[in-house]
Order: sequence, then C-alpha cells, then structure tokens
Amino acid sequence: MPKTDAGEGTETRAVVPPPPVSSPSPADSSAKGGSAQLTAKQAYRIHSDYQRGLSAAQRDLDQVAMGKLESGLAVQMTRAGFKTAELEGGSLAAGTWPNPRVWIPRHVAGRPDWFVAVSTEPGVARVIDVMSSTPAGWRLVASAADTRATPDRFPVIATDDDGYATSLSENATGLVATPRQVVDAHLASMERAEIDPMFADGPWTSDIALFWQEERAQLEDAGWSLTLSYLPEGPVRALRTADGGALVWYGARSTDTRKVERPGARVALKGAAAVRTGNKSFAHSAQASYGRMYVTYIPPAGSPDPVRVLGDWSEVLEGHGD
Repeated sequence: MPKTDAGEGTETRAVVPPPPVSSPSPADSSAKGGSAQLTAKQAYRIHSDYQRGLSAAQRDLDQVAMGKLESGLAVQMTRAGFKTAELEGGSLAAGTWPNPRVWIPRHVAGRPDWFVAVSTEPGVARVIDVMSSTPAGWRLVASAADTRATPDRFPVIATDDDGYATSLSENATGLVATPRQVVDAHLASMERAEIDPMFADGPWTSDIALFWQEERAQLEDAGWSLTLSYLPEGPVRALRTADGGALVWYGARSTDTRKVERPGARVALKGAAAVRTGNKSFAHSAQASYGRMYVTYIPPAGSPDPVRVLGDWSEVLEGHGD
C-alpha cells in the first residue's frame, strides 16, 4: 500500500496514516447457488487482516512478514522501502486506513479472485488497494494513492443486482481506448518525456513529462545524457464504471540512466535513490530503478473527456553509479 509523495526522485509511502479504525462488517452478500463467489464480509476481513499485518511490519521494518501480505512487484516495492528507511536510520508510519469500501468482481472459474478496497481520509489521502488470491493465500498485488488536498473525482464503480462489480479484459472495447492501449500510451509518454493529449494534466502525466524534460536539459547543460525506460509489469486489471467507462490498475518498472558525455561535472541522484547510493556524486554514470503502480480512469467510447490517472505508488528499487 503506498505511502505517497508525488514527483520523481521523492519516492512514496510515507503519508502519516490516520489512527487505527475497525473495518465495517457488512452483511454477507454471497452469490446465489452456493458458488465459490467471494462475499463482501470475507473481503472486508481479508483487507482488515492485511492492514493490521502491514502496520505491524512497517513498525518493525519486517521484510519477512511482507511475504505473507503482498506479492509480485508490490512486495518488492515494500521491501525496497523498508531498506531505504533502514539506510536513513528512520522508521515508517504505522496504522490502518479508516472505513474502506470494497468492490468485488464475479468469480470466474480458473482465474484468481480479486477485489478492490478504497479508503478515503479527507485532507490526508485516498488509497486504493487491490487484493488477489494466490496459491499461498490472499495478497496485496497493487495499490495507489492520491494525497492532494482535493483529490480528483473518483468514478462510481458499476455493480449488478447482487452488488458485484464487472471485470474487463485488457482488450475491452466500448472505451475511448482499450485498457492495454491506455497503459502503453501512459508509459510511453513518460519514457519519451512528452505530454500525451489523451491524458488529463496532472502529477502522474504532464507533470512527470515536464520534470523529465527539465532534468534532461539540466544534465545536457552539464555534459550528461539521460535515457528513460518504462516497462509494464504484471497483469492489467479493470472494472466497469457506472458511466460505461473503466477503472484500470497496472504496474511498471522504470529506469533512469545518466551517462557522462563531456567529462567535468559530477551528478548525484535524488530522494530515496540518493539514500540508496549513500548520497554520493558520480563522474561517469548514475542509474536508478523504480517500481511504479497506477490507477487510471478511461471514459466510455464517444466521450470528449480525457483519460485521468487517479493515483500512484512509486518506490525506488535500487540505485548505483560510478
């Protein structure tokens, strides 16, 4: 689950959480016919157990415990954040987010079950977690947050008569672009450091492109080059929204590589990447890699509205240079 801080070089996860609050215990809304459908009651319990486990692991910077709570890129990002905190000699805020709401897609035979939990603390953050079943049990597999004072409007997730959400494939049509097309376009715009008119301006679109443009210009003035890479990581998960659009969750690994072209100036990395490289400066090259996760809204086909990125989680995985 993200800690957030927006912007390159200032990695995420350390918004001070609100005090622990018990999750609601809604009535069991199981599907008819005794199917394997996950119920709302079960989902709330799973997410509550995750939050309590995460809070304890954050307090103790317990790398081992995270393997029982998160999976895939998410656990790599959390463990990397723990390592950064240890190198800084600091700690991470602990606690749980209040009053989450869950949305559960219908069970599909042969596919992992998953659900979304959204927690909002006014003036602090909106946090969106994705929990998925795995062979080892339920794990957090994606998360993103918006910590702006006034978060962007969050779309209503569509539900059927029994209260279940509708999952969509990465190639779902009926949208201004398929989820996969949106993921590829978003990552490409950051890799190229170019603003893509498909997306609304914001901290995870236009601001990132402008940041990298400025960073590249400063490096070039100092005799250095900058190469960016953003590669998708893991599945693309999507839910239908009430207006016929979609909410999409996806991850990526990014690498920014700086190389000297004209010997003279030295370069240092920023934020957590600087911590991971001992706050050193480098004469020949410097590189940082990140895990990144996003939640994005795609309008329905025919809508004049832009695609909106609604939150992220970013964590430096490693940094090095010479």
